[in-house]
Amino acid sequence: MGGNGCQEVANTKPVFLAIYATVIIGVVFSSFYVLSAMSSAKSAADSNTSWLSSPFPSIAKVDSHPREQALNFSPPATVGKVGVPAPAPQSALMPPIWEVPPRTQKMPPLKAFQLSKELVQQRVKDNVIIVTFGNYAFMDFILTWVKHLTDLGLSNLLVGAMDTKLLEALYWKGVPVFDMGSHMSTIDVGWGSPTFHKMGREKVILIDSVLPYGYELLMCDTDMVWLKNPLPYLARYPGADVLTSSDQVIPTVVDDRLDIWQQVTGAYNIGIFHWRPTDSAKKLAKEWKDMLLADDKIWDQNGFNDLVRRQLGPSVDEDSGLVYAFDGNLKLGILPASIFCSGHTYFVQATYQQFRLEPYAVHTTFQYAGTEGKRHRLREAMVFYDPPEYYDSPGGFLSFKPSLPKNLLLDGEHNVESHFSLVNYQMKQIRTALAVALLLNRTLVMPPLWCRLDRLWFAHPGVLQGSVTRQPFLCPLDHVFEVNVMLKELPLEEFGPAINIREYSFLDNPSVPKEVKGSWLDVQLCQEGTRDCHASNDTSTPGALRFPKRSNEETFKAVFSTFKDVKVIQFSSMQDAFLGFNDKTTEQRFKNRVKRYVGIWCCVGNHTPGHIYYDMYWDEKPGWKPIPPQTPEDDHPPL
Repeated sequence: MGGNGCQEVANTKPVFLAIYATVIIGVVFSSFYVLSAMSSAKSAADSNTSWLSSPFPSIAKVDSHPREQALNFSPPATVGKVGVPAPAPQSALMPPIWEVPPRTQKMPPLKAFQLSKELVQQRVKDNVIIVTFGNYAFMDFILTWVKHLTDLGLSNLLVGAMDTKLLEALYWKGVPVFDMGSHMSTIDVGWGSPTFHKMGREKVILIDSVLPYGYELLMCDTDMVWLKNPLPYLARYPGADVLTSSDQVIPTVVDDRLDIWQQVTGAYNIGIFHWRPTDSAKKLAKEWKDMLLADDKIWDQNGFNDLVRRQLGPSVDEDSGLVYAFDGNLKLGILPASIFCSGHTYFVQATYQQFRLEPYAVHTTFQYAGTEGKRHRLREAMVFYDPPEYYDSPGGFLSFKPSLPKNLLLDGEHNVESHFSLVNYQMKQIRTALAVALLLNRTLVMPPLWCRLDRLWFAHPGVLQGSVTRQPFLCPLDHVFEVNVMLKELPLEEFGPAINIREYSFLDNPSVPKEVKGSWLDVQLCQEGTRDCHASNDTSTPGALRFPKRSNEETFKAVFSTFKDVKVIQFSSMQDAFLGFNDKTTEQRFKNRVKRYVGIWCCVGNHTPGHIYYDMYWDEKPGWKPIPPQTPEDDHPPL
């Protein structure tokens, strides 16, 4: 669900702190490693024609093998052992997903969308239904979720609408939807708010309502996406009552088996879990619901963990990886975090890449900057679906090739000082790029960002011991930048005009139109006075321009006004590219804006508080050092 992913796992601090005492596995180091989420997305497959009515273009995704796509759940004889009824046929009368209802017809009355066995049966296939839910604020996440499933050939899905605005919008896009009767606000509710907790209770009520229908339920949060058809994998464990994802950050297996339950120290995460309609599963769902309805202060995930861990062990058998849990009868399996990925195992460790596995899913936990941070991470991985206008900004785009000395990346120890030296070097270039983007009224394509140290919310030695985090690694933008602030509307009088941004992978995204990629100008910075280096719009080489370093505002405007119709301008570097704004008010507003763009690194272990603020203007403060606030009065973002 929505909110800050770092907070989603914040209540498991003792579990993570226990990591250091319970597990000793060497951290894998390498001299140079690119954690590119782009490699998780293969070539975009042709979408079926029903997608043409949707608002999004096709995009790259990870396909499962055709053989696996064709696999269904276990044969009736095997399924029957766990008391599941025979598969119900999917209604042949149901329109395909994304088939938009004719505008000439009226939308059915609200009662037609009430949850019922008959409504679910219309979408069930091989006795399985895949469900998510949310409010209108998460509609783009929901459409992304649905699109990934339909691209994988899965149509046995339903979306629960928590407000009528979402219900109507999904209906008119051809997405199968039901009314949860929540009458919730249509805005982003934020992690930890009373409304957020209400959403969690709605999930439990939903599970408790659906299981008696006799269908297997794959329940998902909206802030996750499917990259590969999970149903064949889940069918490998027909004896499981519940298969759950987890916040495990230390690998317990290096293949695609279930995680070893005895070694899992992370919380079980209820953003992805599969339920079979067995007596044990139904009993768990009912007790979980009763627990949450009796105490509105219990977080739904904590309640689930408390119940399931009430009794944990022994193993069901020697081979399956299942464990008896809850009441001693429920058979539980923990999905491998390397391929049913959290925000850490996917975006930071890239565990699936290192183990040469194909990920099934990614859930945007372990992240910062709220919902905007979740969206940006999925965009960085090129697995988020945006409308066409996102890929063709009216003013065009600005990008640059970041300059990074080898010694900042690789030399010396990986510690706080070397991490901040690396990040600050990149931050100064990004600051210049933001100024040039503002000056030329262009959308800035952020560069890839390198880090030496992981960011968490508690003290750690740089990376989690036992994890496979490489150093250095390509870190998500929200590790350093406050993405939510960068995208927020700020008062013009104090902060000046907004500066639009795109993710670092943007220009590699197959959804960017050919007309954009084909309209390109390469700008090579040069030293004025050297050969062919002067302020001119002369492109003696087609699509290329030499431009003097340390140019002023007038020079930029005079030269690049000629290229206002060029979609992409890419600079060879941003070092010493721009002298600054002439107008002091403009300069001050820009400073007010961008100094709020950076966040904190967390955390050192020998000081309270342990976080250290990034400073966009670190280079203008003689003697600046990366140290935590020394007094309570110092504990604030840089002025």
